[in-house]
Amino acid sequence: MTDATPQSQALQRIRADVRAMHAYAVHDATGYLKMDAMENPFGLPPALQAALGQRLGQLALNRYPGARQNDLKAALAAHAGAPEGSALILGNGSDELIGLVQLACARRDAGGPAKVLAPAPGFVMYAMCAQQHGLQYVGVDLDGEFQLREQAMLDAIAEHRPALTFLAYPNNPTATLWDEAVVQRIADAVAAVGGIVVMDEAYQPFASRSWIDRMRAEPARNGHVLLMRTLSKFGLAGVRLGYMIGPAALVHEIDKLRPPYNVSVLNCEAALFALEHAGVFAAQAAELRAARTDLLAALRAMPGVQKVWDSQANMVLVRVADSARAYEGMKARKVLVKNVSTMHPSLANCLRLTVGSHADNAQMLAALQASL
Repeated sequence: MTDATPQSQALQRIRADVRAMHAYAVHDATGYLKMDAMENPFGLPPALQAALGQRLGQLALNRYPGARQNDLKAALAAHAGAPEGSALILGNGSDELIGLVQLACARRDAGGPAKVLAPAPGFVMYAMCAQQHGLQYVGVDLDGEFQLREQAMLDAIAEHRPALTFLAYPNNPTATLWDEAVVQRIADAVAAVGGIVVMDEAYQPFASRSWIDRMRAEPARNGHVLLMRTLSKFGLAGVRLGYMIGPAALVHEIDKLRPPYNVSVLNCEAALFALEHAGVFAAQAAELRAARTDLLAALRAMPGVQKVWDSQANMVLVRVADSARAYEGMKARKVLVKNVSTMHPSLANCLRLTVGSHADNAQMLAALQASL
């Protein structure tokens, strides 16, 4: 005889490691200047809002998504300059794609679960998805300037023989774009152990180069590389549209795990509309890159800011004397930034600031100055 309730018994059916996890928290930002999630601050111009609204209103919402997704894949491949012989898979944001590629590799052999390797600190979803799918995550620390420790990466690849190696290009939360030759040697080492490299280019609109050029120039050498992007930083964070480009044979295997209707007709059409007006978003990215230059200069001149790292993304990493105090002070002044100090020991007392419009940046800088 047991006193356990049906609910408590049902909860025991949930994996213990899942019950011990913390959900990814998205905080309510109502009434705040939101500078914690690297969102594009610019909306569509009114004329484009009206045109998009009319177009979305004409969609057959009573039907499942269909061949229109092929149009979107073709448009994205053209926009990105996809290499010949490659294929493209769509995701509900890049988060879904991270999960799908890990699920595809989630096998267990005599040596235990397959391994996922990534530089640390890095995007939190690499480790979270590994746990969700029963893979073993291996983080390899960056150096003090958040650059790749090449030999440490090569040693870890040789030791762990990872099924997947994630390289964020540029990296989050450090905004660093690592040396191209070093990245290629690491990718070559992954190939030597029969692994897959996922090059995560979420912040590509703000970076000075893209790995897709290497994929086009040396397709055989990069035959194990998947390049992942998202339209979130392009300016469509609310649309939730990610995509992954890679050798067709590799992409087709991962595509088998994709839910058949993972991208809605609304998301698909909004993405196509945006690509038809890519010049508008390119101008926005250029404005943000210029604002980033001014923001970096202002932060480096601000008393109390101890360190400012260079940025190739729409974020800037800074170190202050007391990040918790600065974060709370800025929050009290209705400005939200990200306190990343607990993510990794090398991020002690670090804040991650989104690069916004010149007006948003000025408000953020004033709040930071008053909170140091």
